[in-house]
Parts: sequence; structure tokens; C-alpha cells
Amino acid sequence: MLEAKLDQAELLKKILDAVKELVTDANFDCTDEGIKLQAMDNSHVALVSLNLAKSGFQEYRCDRDMSLGMSLTSLQKIIKCAGNNDMVTLRADESVDVLALLFEAKKQDRVGEYEMKLMDIDQEHLGIPDTVYDAEISLPATEFARIIRDLKELGESVKIEVSKDGVRFSADGDIGTAAVTLKPSEEKGRSNDSDEGSDEEEGSEQGSDEEEEEEEEPRADEDEEEADAEPKEEEDEDGDVAVQGDDDEDTKPEVSDGEENGSSKKRKSSVKPNTKSKKVKQEKKSSKKAVKKTKAKVAPKKETKGKGKAKKASGEDKEEKMKVVINVQQAVSLTFSIKYLSNFAKSTPLSESVHLHMSNEVPLLVEYPFPQGHIRYYLAPKIADE
Repeated sequence: MLEAKLDQAELLKKILDAVKELVTDANFDCTDEGIKLQAMDNSHVALVSLNLAKSGFQEYRCDRDMSLGMSLTSLQKIIKCAGNNDMVTLRADESVDVLALLFEAKKQDRVGEYEMKLMDIDQEHLGIPDTVYDAEISLPATEFARIIRDLKELGESVKIEVSKDGVRFSADGDIGTAAVTLKPSEEKGRSNDSDEGSDEEEGSEQGSDEEEEEEEEPRADEDEEEADAEPKEEEDEDGDVAVQGDDDEDTKPEVSDGEENGSSKKRKSSVKPNTKSKKVKQEKKSSKKAVKKTKAKVAPKKETKGKGKAKKASGEDKEEKMKVVINVQQAVSLTFSIKYLSNFAKSTPLSESVHLHMSNEVPLLVEYPFPQGHIRYYLAPKIADE
């Protein structure tokens, strides 16, 4: 009994689009480790190897090893009935020669049930030996697809030359020649380290600013106490303004008895009320508001700091995938049919990067890794005409 559930039908659509030009009928080997496919094209020049790991499925169950022969053309017609985001469940039983497919829409109460007849395909399972390659190239999948598409307009063959200086793709045709050279990407480790150091410095600066702001609060309280200690104004029984404090005698003007009644108004106007406490209170309120505002500004920086690091990490991963990395033990120069490389490039939607493995007089290995597994192509080189 086989029951395998994928989170999105889009993955199966991309896989079938990638291999349909090379393989029409194939066996899907189902084991407790996952689902594998291995098939050669009709001319026996290229080999396709697909691996969908058990961990790539949302649910996976395979009680016994079984081989399911399918027409990829028929399977693609049925898969097109599912939405890209629909969940796909594959069910098969040894006693029934039918593959059941269940499509479940996530945002709607919609379930599609389909059945496809299986086939008996007599196909040899080829053993692929482990090979140590002289040259390994990793480059963006979109860049590889573009190079092959451009060179296909000029010739039927492409020559790939790999050295420590870079990798060169060239083609000759009736209308002329063309060549594209890719050099290894420079290491960006130093710049990343400097960025991390600057982030730490910014964090330390923010921390020191916060400490200074926290210190401002007790200072505001001290100002409050000083304001309370300031001399207060009180009125005498006659309505005169008197200032209480240590210098009461100095602050009171001396007035004679004769001038007491006539100059009372002048005396009242000559003594100014003390407004220092009001100013201190206003300064205290403004300082508190300033502290609150600065704290509000600092707080979101703390929250977004972790997110910034996560975005930075994801950005670094993308940068790694977009780099051109070349590992060369020995210089390699081989010629291949550009028609097959063009078919391999149809796997670009599956992966952001592609890996080329080359050795002299050994088939080329083109690998597209993706989260649920990988797809590999093997292509025999062309023999130069003497």
C-alpha cells in the first residue's frame, strides 16, 4: 500500500514539464525511503534520475516496495486539473492496477478524485557508479538556461571548457561563433564580518543611549526636590507679599511709618513672585516626555533587530546560490549536444542553482537540487571527428 501526500501540486507539474521531452513512459520505484524514477531517452544518450525523499512529503507511507509504470503524458493531463496550491495525495495498491489521485483545495471545500491506469513497462534499472569528477561548477540556474538559449541560435553543439580562471561556453555555426565566459565569484566573507561588527557597534551605541536616558529620570526627581525646597510666597495680614526662606530679613524692604500707607502699593509691586518652581516643573515634564519619546524610538529597534538578522541570513543564502563557484582538479574540455542541454534547462523553475560535474571522457552530470529532493541528468559527450 502506497500513500504519499504533497503539500503543493505545483512541484509535480514542474517535474513533469522538465522530463516530458526526454521520457514518455517510466517506472516510479516506491520504497520506504521515497519515490525514485530512472529512465533513458529513446536515443540512449541521456539519462534522467529523479529522487523525491520521504521527508519531502507531508505524509508518506509505503508498506512494501513497488514499481508503478506510468505514461508521463497521461499523468501530466491529470495533474493539470489540480491548482498549484492544492494538496495532492497519491494512493496505489498492489492488487489494483490503478493510481488514485486526490486533489484538495486549501481555501475552498473542493476535492477532486481521479484514477489513472498503470502500465507494465519492461525497463532496466541501471546502476550509476560513484565518480570523482575533475571539475565541479555551481552557478545560477537562470544564468545557465540563458547561456544555452543564446548559444542554441548559433550551433547544434556547445563546448564547455573549465579551468581555474573560469568556465567557457562556446558554439560554432553557419552564421558565426559565440562564447560566454563565467569567472568565479569573489569571496565576500570580509564584508560580511565588517557588517556584523558594525551591527554590534550600533547595538552597543543603542545600549549606551538607553542607559543615559534611564539616568535622566532620577535627575528629574532631584529637580522636583529642589523645586520643593525653593522659597514660597505668602501674603501678610495687610495683603503684602512675603517671601519665606533663609533670607527673609534681607528680602523685606524697610519702610517708615509715614510712608507705610502711601507706599504699600509700590512695595507690593516691587516684590516679584518667585517663578522658579514653575519653570522647574515645566522642565521636568518636558524631560519626562523626551525620555518617553526616546524610549519609544529605541524599543522598535530592539524588536526589529532579530528580524534584520534573519533577513540578512536568508539574503546570504540567496547570495551563495547566485555565486559562481568552480572547483578544478584538472582542466576539462568536452563537447555536448545543445538540444539535450536545452531540455535539461527546463528544470530551472525547480531550483535556484545548478551543479555541473565534468571529467574527460565521462558523461556530464547536471544536477538541480530542491527542498524535496533532486533531479539529475547524465549526458554522454560528443566524440570529435578525426
